[in-house]
Amino acid sequence: MTLGWEDIRAEVLRRIRARDWPPGALIPGEEALAEEFGVARATVNRALRDLAEAGVIERKKRAGTRVAELPVRRARLEIPVIRLDVLGRGLTYDFKLLADRLTPAPVPVTARLGLPEGTQMRCLETLHLAGGRPYVLESRWLNPAALPVPTPDFARVSANEWLVTHVSLVSGDIAFTAEPAGTREADVLGVAPGTALLVAERTTHGTAGPVTLVRLAHAPGHRVQMTF
Repeated sequence: MTLGWEDIRAEVLRRIRARDWPPGALIPGEEALAEEFGVARATVNRALRDLAEAGVIERKKRAGTRVAELPVRRARLEIPVIRLDVLGRGLTYDFKLLADRLTPAPVPVTARLGLPEGTQMRCLETLHLAGGRPYVLESRWLNPAALPVPTPDFARVSANEWLVTHVSLVSGDIAFTAEPAGTREADVLGVAPGTALLVAERTTHGTAGPVTLVRLAHAPGHRVQMTF
């Protein structure tokens, strides 16, 4: 199997965390790593560039690449397991799978994930409940090619929990917006149309490539907590 830049990034990060390459250590050059992993030098360059942007390594011309002595501290947003979030609030948890189908993903989805147009993806819609009341409406696109097999029955375990606990997620992005509830969201969440909702839209990538694009529409009163 040909390795992608995400695979190289994950392995370099593993070695740094394991102190195979301690802080300040000079790591092998791009050419040596490309030969070790059997990939193009450009693939290694992409992985190291991502780690440099994250403050994990420092790259200098003619001086090589070193593990950062004092890695840059960045705000980190943990991907929560919604079930545990609800239980942590002292409420009972349940969920309902409202839709599950395999279909060509629309262009905005494939473009966000860097996938070819028309890629077959799994489209899920899940309503999470807290204390018997609507809590989060999860609308998710899953890339089957990036998932371990077999995948579970998502009517029995939520995609949110299974992905967090079974898929190695190495990078992603998230955006928060306040949006008025549309007709569908208002109906499912039990609010009036136009009610302000906290919406989180997140993409995640794993070692096997783009994994998922998810939109989480939260019922009024939701709070997000960040760990620094």
